[in-house]
Amino acid sequence: MRAFSFVHASDLHLGYSQYGLEARRQDFDNAFAELVNRTIELKPDFMIIAGDLFHQPRPSNVTLENTIRSFKRLKDAQIPVLTVDGSHDSAPNTLTGTILYPLDSAGLIFHLPRHDGACWRKQDCCYVYGIPHYHSRHKTQDALPKFMLEKPPKPAENVCNIFVMHGAVDLPGVKPPYIEAELTPEMLPSGFCYYAAGHIHERFNAKFKDGCLVYSGCTETAGYDEAKYSKGFNYVQVDENGEIQIEQMALSSPRQFIILDETDFSGMASTKITEMATQMVKDADIDDAVLIPVLKGTLPKEASRTEIDIAKIRAAGKKALLVHPVVLLKESTVSDEIIRNIFEDNFKDLKTKSYEYFVQIFSERYSKEEAAQIAKSALDLIEPLARKQDEAIKQTIEVLPK
Repeated sequence: MRAFSFVHASDLHLGYSQYGLEARRQDFDNAFAELVNRTIELKPDFMIIAGDLFHQPRPSNVTLENTIRSFKRLKDAQIPVLTVDGSHDSAPNTLTGTILYPLDSAGLIFHLPRHDGACWRKQDCCYVYGIPHYHSRHKTQDALPKFMLEKPPKPAENVCNIFVMHGAVDLPGVKPPYIEAELTPEMLPSGFCYYAAGHIHERFNAKFKDGCLVYSGCTETAGYDEAKYSKGFNYVQVDENGEIQIEQMALSSPRQFIILDETDFSGMASTKITEMATQMVKDADIDDAVLIPVLKGTLPKEASRTEIDIAKIRAAGKKALLVHPVVLLKESTVSDEIIRNIFEDNFKDLKTKSYEYFVQIFSERYSKEEAAQIAKSALDLIEPLARKQDEAIKQTIEVLPK
């Protein structure tokens, strides 16, 4: 077997205007441009893109033009690009197809599932086979066997066999809990040395069947929870004996994300949370970064997430590209035990029970006398509100504590 090398990348999400920003769309393009530059410098025999080249199956003209320009550079450097579709750029329907098809027809990429045998070969070194993405486990279980019956995988002897796919394999350590595993190990054929995968944005490499299952990760931060992941691609070298060496290559162009998530705001008033989060942003503010203050904890009773001054927190970042607060605060409720104690007496009428419930809520913020007055007023408001008796509503509100 002849020695060779290839680049394995995935989840580029080109065209993603994250947070509605043109600058973020450009960031994803910049990451791809750097990937292309590095690939041309490495001079591999080919490149694999394991799905989600684009963020949508219908990218904008600007994104498409930039992508075509980059693919043209790879073609001029005689580096074939082998692709499969992903969860974002897969065909929206069988009639219109996806933008990957015309790119394939133009000779800029070789879209594996579209070709005879769903494969690409390089004499004396490798056989590469790729499958489509079907979006869900149910659809995959139904459609993938049919696809592989029509275009069966045929691993060859005395070469390195590579399987390309986009999807989470149902294995420990592969997928985060919020992603469905579309693929089971049993769905995937044996006989391959390298399973080049996409969809999981965190890098992963483990023994699998006769070879190794490898996720190359993403090239830019598509979600703030991915900020900690290394962004890049894999450079894979295979020697004459079929031994595989994987080098994880980092990209330098991805935008810096700063996640501010170490503070628990439980029990704090909304004004205090706003003040602290604003100061956190000021302390972390640096040029062109994306700052993500994560507001977590449990609010005091009667407090609401809507009382947090998000605009003030955002405005605290003077140097950053963007401040994007993530509000995960939970709103308090009266405990189940207290509610049971209030309502367990079957002899009390509903109005009395409601009064006691309101007193319990309002006593967290007001004196006992004020809480009782507000509770009574809350009950008195129900009937005039329902009957739209404005004068009675005004009279009831006027006696409330200021």
